[in-house]
Amino acid sequence: MLSIEQLKEQIPDFAKDIRLNLMSMVADETLSPQRQYGLLLASAIATRNPAVIAAMESAAAAVMTPVAIAAARSAASVMAMNNVYYRFVHLATNPEYKMMPARLRMNVISNPGVDKSDFELWSLAVSAINGCGACIDAHEKALRAAGVSTETIQTAARFAAIVQSAAVAIEAAGHGAAPTTG
Repeated sequence: MLSIEQLKEQIPDFAKDIRLNLMSMVADETLSPQRQYGLLLASAIATRNPAVIAAMESAAAAVMTPVAIAAARSAASVMAMNNVYYRFVHLATNPEYKMMPARLRMNVISNPGVDKSDFELWSLAVSAINGCGACIDAHEKALRAAGVSTETIQTAARFAAIVQSAAVAIEAAGHGAAPTTG
């Protein structure tokens, strides 16, 4: 498995700021390990970059339970669906769509298997990467109702931005695929 340190080495010199941000994010101690590595993993999955996903999965496996890892994966998966649908509803000029039931199964949101605020934070980060304002607002509201600070919410958005920018820098340098071992 690719480590975060190895991932950092794939980030080219033109993106030195991204390397520095990545390492400061990993060293951040303001979040619990589960919250921090769940953010990294869910955000990595949202980037769809195999190298970034492999590095964050490896790092997450060292500090998270299998149930928490599955929840981070679930957050990324269900938000991939919801972000497309709710962004459509938000952007469509026809107001009828806002009144129609979504008819999308998303039971994992009510029972994610981890602390609900962790799952909401991971969902917010994925929604930021996917650009769904309606979902960002919904998750931010749920987080604030759960007593999560604006600083923590901003940290989640910052983590999502750094993970996304690492994926873009690696793609721009031609290192998008995870290395094979053999």
